Amino acid sequence: MNIIENLEWRYATKKFSDQKVSTEDLNEILQATNLSASSTGLQPYRVLVMENEQLRKELGEGSFNSQISQSSHLLVFAAYDKVTLEQIETYISHIASERGILEDTLADFKAALVGGLLSRTDEENFHWAARQAYIGLGTALIAAAELKIDSTPMEGFDIEKFDSLLQLKEKGLRPVVLLSLGYRDAVNDYFANLKKVRLPLDEFAIDVK
Repeated sequence: MNIIENLEWRYATKKFSDQKVSTEDLNEILQATNLSASSTGLQPYRVLVMENEQLRKELGEGSFNSQISQSSHLLVFAAYDKVTLEQIETYISHIASERGILEDTLADFKAALVGGLLSRTDEENFHWAARQAYIGLGTALIAAAELKIDSTPMEGFDIEKFDSLLQLKEKGLRPVVLLSLGYRDAVNDYFANLKKVRLPLDEFAIDVK
């Protein structure tokens, strides 16, 4: 199967079976997500991974997204509510360590990060961080499809409930989007066998000459 066939196969799964995603496959999706493009490479978001059924049930109460509790795993993409000097310095140290270079050689890059990011408001940086999280979400969707694992991206959730139950504020994080992972219940999910409908490519992609 190639990537186009895999993306034609995937859809926003409405009903999941009881089959669990293996640890190996879950880690591959997370590794792919971790390798996503990220502006400046800072990765200003984190992915919380939840299998606990009771916790997911509590998180999904009152939501029209039953997939929160009914899937195998739930990924919560949470962006940092602010960018700090400490985060930037930790990032610079990590680059130097991974590449075996002195931090001093990254002085210009550090100055650009400090000047560019810390000159903005916390809210501006949060929205920037949230957009980086969505890039990661896209990678996770593709990685799951490659492994023939079903998924559902979701925004309809109680942000305050997630903040409280997952203690996100204490971590400096705000939830922005969810991703349920599992395997489709093809018998009970009406959408499982429907043809995927998208615009014709020549209408979707505008050729600028």
